Amino acid sequence: MIVYFSGTGNSRYAASCLADQLQDTVQDAALWIRQDQPAALHSEKPWIFVSPTYAWQLPRVFVRFLQRSQFTGSSEVYFFMTCGAEIGASAGAVRALCAEKGWTCKGVVPVPMPDNYIIMFPAPQPEEAQEQIRQARERLCQLAKKVQAGQYFPDPPISVMDRIKSGIVNQMFYRFYLRSKSFYTTAACIGCGHCADICPLHNIRIRDHHPHWDNHCTHCMACISECPVRAIEYGKKTKGKARYRCITYAPKHQ
Repeated sequence: MIVYFSGTGNSRYAASCLADQLQDTVQDAALWIRQDQPAALHSEKPWIFVSPTYAWQLPRVFVRFLQRSQFTGSSEVYFFMTCGAEIGASAGAVRALCAEKGWTCKGVVPVPMPDNYIIMFPAPQPEEAQEQIRQARERLCQLAKKVQAGQYFPDPPISVMDRIKSGIVNQMFYRFYLRSKSFYTTAACIGCGHCADICPLHNIRIRDHHPHWDNHCTHCMACISECPVRAIEYGKKTKGKARYRCITYAPKHQ
């Protein structure tokens, strides 16, 4: 079984591609995360967890979900981490989580895809994003064959800078940077409530026909990227920047 967490769709795309190649089932962790409930899932096949990379680690909200939930059947697990470029030294924390859960970690695999954290970085233009997704699809198809063969993926090489990024930089990101107070809507807002419907943490409330953000945002960028009228901004950091939302995966035989 493939379990994923996704904000703007990269990890959902990767999970869907792997499921297609492996003829496996897919579950969206947000179904439980929104309700602050643990899951109880069973799979005879190795587990595959697909997640974005937040500040060179797994998102804490996804780690908490994995820690609280029950995964019976197979004890073998693979982690696929979608990222803008690389995943730093996150494999160490992932393997520690596996030890905590009693899992046999078969690999922590980076999957570069279009960067969507537009608070800090510009999203790629459509043509560039399309090419990056094409390359990611090819890579995922190749990786799926190795998973099917039961192969083990060694950890990527780790530098001192990787340890800094996944260590103190990640800690500073959560302590000082990950805030929701800078989100706001412009006059273009039509009060449709779509942002509240898609928020994976149930962090947005609609009051007086406008969204209001609570204090447990994880900066997944779902709301700002999916607003149908581009009415959501984050301070001055997102003004004028393109929005990115990953396309829906479609098998080639369709």
